[in-house]
Amino acid sequence: MSRLSFWGRCLVAALAAALLLPAGMAAAATHTVSAGESLYSISRYYGVSLNELCQANGIYNDLIYPGQQLCIPGKGGHTDNTGTYTVQPGDSLYLIARRYATSIEEIKSANSLGSDVIYPGQKLVIPSAARGGTGPAQVSRGSITSGPVDYSRSDFDLLARLITAEADSESYITKVAVGAVVLNRVKSGIFPRSIQGVVYQVDETGSYQFEPVLNGWINRPPSDEARRAALDALNGVDPTGGALYFFESWVPNGWLQSRPVSMVSDSFTFTY
Repeated sequence: MSRLSFWGRCLVAALAAALLLPAGMAAAATHTVSAGESLYSISRYYGVSLNELCQANGIYNDLIYPGQQLCIPGKGGHTDNTGTYTVQPGDSLYLIARRYATSIEEIKSANSLGSDVIYPGQKLVIPSAARGGTGPAQVSRGSITSGPVDYSRSDFDLLARLITAEADSESYITKVAVGAVVLNRVKSGIFPRSIQGVVYQVDETGSYQFEPVLNGWINRPPSDEARRAALDALNGVDPTGGALYFFESWVPNGWLQSRPVSMVSDSFTFTY
């Protein structure tokens, strides 16, 4: 017997939910998974049970990945066309701010909130949505939107593979920092202006900028954590504060070691 496709399962779940819900209630919404999210956090965010979420999407384990589209049974949209958001059960200002690429303080200021306490059904003005912001970067079938720049799915995959090859044994913050260095180079004006150009760059001496390109490790599939780190970097997370270089701290390279240090994380030093 053939298995239904992902979208087929979503459609079946949505139709089933529509038949069971009272009139006037939204049948289903679609959620795009962001870095750092889990099935538990998403279920709390929408006020549905883990079991409902898994059944609606044909999920039989806890594995989800950034960019994955999930059907949310019984939930409608988020902000309306005026940038107003209706608080859902399980929401917090932190989760809402992260989702809409704004800050807790901006939301509190826009809504004259004196504390972090919010409640289901409360209407909040979302500053980034009200001014036309795009929210966090999301992986789609075609491109990844991150602020003013659109990266292709292959860019995302290449960045995740580089992070895996360079920093798979390092902490999560180091992985994000490696991705941020690549993006800082793209934006710098002194390096190639694309992720592919930066990763595969060969300098004037004929040297590869990244060793995994030379030894072939760049061709290994990315780890799940590296994918999450790549998406965080594309979202603008930069623990280095704009660093353009990184190297293993023990490497005896006078030129790299002479540059201003941004941070030292695990076995890597990041410099400007």
